[in-house]
Amino acid sequence: MRKSVERVWLSSYAEGVPADIEIPETSLVDMFDASVARFGPRPALEFFAAELTYTELDDRVQRAAEGLRRLGVSHGDRVALIMPNCPEHVVAFYAVLRIGGVVVEHNPLYTSREMAHQLADHGAKVAIAWDKVCTMLREFSGETALQHVVAVNITQSMPLTKRIGLALPIARARKLRNELTAPAPAAVPWKQLLTKGRIDPAYPRPTVGDLAAVQYTSGTTGTPKGAMLSHRNLAANAQQGRAWVPGLVDGEEVVYAVLPMFHAYGLTLCLTFAMSIGARLVLFPKFDVDLVLAAAKRHPPTFLPAVPPIYERLARAAQERGVDLTSARYAISGAMPLPAATLELWETVTGGLLVEGYGLTETSPVALGNPIGLARRPGAVGVPFPSTEIRVVHPDNPIDDVEPGERGELLIRGPQVFTGYWNKPEKTREALLEGGWFRTGDIVQVDPGGFVTVVDRIKELIITGGFNVMPSEVEEALRLFPGVTDVAVVGLPTPSGSEEVVAAVVASESEFDAEAAREHCRTHLTAYKVPRKVVVVEDLPRSQIGKVLRRVVRESLMKT
Repeated sequence: MRKSVERVWLSSYAEGVPADIEIPETSLVDMFDASVARFGPRPALEFFAAELTYTELDDRVQRAAEGLRRLGVSHGDRVALIMPNCPEHVVAFYAVLRIGGVVVEHNPLYTSREMAHQLADHGAKVAIAWDKVCTMLREFSGETALQHVVAVNITQSMPLTKRIGLALPIARARKLRNELTAPAPAAVPWKQLLTKGRIDPAYPRPTVGDLAAVQYTSGTTGTPKGAMLSHRNLAANAQQGRAWVPGLVDGEEVVYAVLPMFHAYGLTLCLTFAMSIGARLVLFPKFDVDLVLAAAKRHPPTFLPAVPPIYERLARAAQERGVDLTSARYAISGAMPLPAATLELWETVTGGLLVEGYGLTETSPVALGNPIGLARRPGAVGVPFPSTEIRVVHPDNPIDDVEPGERGELLIRGPQVFTGYWNKPEKTREALLEGGWFRTGDIVQVDPGGFVTVVDRIKELIITGGFNVMPSEVEEALRLFPGVTDVAVVGLPTPSGSEEVVAAVVASESEFDAEAAREHCRTHLTAYKVPRKVVVVEDLPRSQIGKVLRRVVRESLMKT
């Protein structure tokens, strides 16, 4: 048994990238304060052309922290954040951390059923939410511990011009404003939270070992689990990201937040990493080609974390409209495989580098990446980040390493590896092995140079548009539809490198309405989880113990 793969990959690191980082001994709050001190008058946030400097952002953080303290939030309390990307999201994130609270991010497009499950699980007493979801939160308040809902009208952070920061035609701007706000009765207005003054500087601050966030992930199997991420985990991953791209200039970069910050990828690359380097963070409430290209005419991006479909759409639109994206020196793709055609298109349009990385919510999230330079290998997810070790083991016996070059389950150890699952000690023991090794559930192959290629997944998650979909969750929703006697949900590959959710249904009726079944799912599931297709089959293949063989279902559907 070997304890780790020899660090042969270090020779492939870009010049200036260290083998190890200095493990942070200060919290994310201290990291943020350091950026405020260094970059105070520089722009921290841009939202539809409206700007906040680091000093102004800090003032709002201190005021929001005091407002939360007066609502009863104290050290260790969870606070739910349920917002799209907007300035209030950034303020709320650091305000919760400042008083020692724990951030729990939620997708604001969740259905009430999905939201209620997570809120009941982590027990937050306070939620800071987009006003469009506040009514839904009140509907199931008796099922959760929620006592206060703070309503955020994100249009109040937009500039008061007729075209919202000169980004859109008047008619479209008005339509967007209407889409982004709604009445929020019986909620505390966000602005009211900021009227209580700044928090006392002597108020206790979090330590590096304190819990900073509970980020929900489906993990390797089962229902959603809350991955517990400490200040050290998240600060270390931000520092690893900074070390990985030595060409960045602190205080000068322009980072585009097209990734949702409620997702682990967007949380680290935008909320922590960008703030740690004093970047101008340009926020988008949703990905919109028109908005992004309009912003690029004002302050072009220099660093763009995203997923392959976004790179594809932006590059093609920029070509068609003659928009210059050559400012984008670095781009890191994650969450799904990066097609070679997308990489070539992006680099042709921008002249910059686009490299693929790999991570999971449990690794804060980035654990591996392709080197920033000619040593990168398209098709591989890269090599371990600084201070990160890997092993490749037999999936059925994770104590034993496979022979070099053989396929096996990837284990990861490093300062970014989470501390466990919220209120799930048994699941934690299954995922975290002795010595701090995390079981990823992914089958990989490591070449002689240390580059890792993902070849399969033990877990049967479907990755669509960069989001994880649990087949069992979709199956549960479909079983509630009349006429469904059995169902298996799988992911089928798409040309973009993503997957689409497809359901194979055994029906009790000869005239089964597949489209009605899809509409039924929309009332129970977030849009990206709704099956793109519902296919009626006579029977489902099963193992000797009766378990549906999703792999066989997938192979069969791919042939049709």
